[in-house]
Amino acid sequence: MSDVAELPPPSVVLVEDSEAGPFAETVRSGAHVLPADEPAANGGNDTGPDPYGYLLAALGACTAMTLRMYARQKKWPLQKVRVVLKHDKIYATDCATCETKEGKVDRIERWIELDGPLSDDQQKRLLEIADRCPVHRTLTSEIVITTRLEGVR
Repeated sequence: MSDVAELPPPSVVLVEDSEAGPFAETVRSGAHVLPADEPAANGGNDTGPDPYGYLLAALGACTAMTLRMYARQKKWPLQKVRVVLKHDKIYATDCATCETKEGKVDRIERWIELDGPLSDDQQKRLLEIADRCPVHRTLTSEIVITTRLEGVR
């Protein structure tokens, strides 16, 4: 699939080397073309978000979309959603709620701002719904990734 004359199907994401730098990649998702790279501090040219930036973007976009869909369904006066996310690695011993007790664990912090004349109960419910977005569920469930080597040139 590396000779990309046609677009990948919507369910496939294709990542290929880019000429923009030593770690630069071109990401194709359907008709969309996105850059990915490492920051200069990590030896890249910072031509696009790094992989964790895209992971956070996926979670943030899914969260906002899920909240909008839910509020629209309920006919609640949600006017605007803003999601801010941060990723770090922390020592497992510093995490009271983690099952892992050795080494480091990934921590994603998510702050959600809701604009509109929502009641306290509506805001509370939307906060609960945020954890139900499909990407959140994927990241907090068991994930199986299969990897295979395609044709070597």
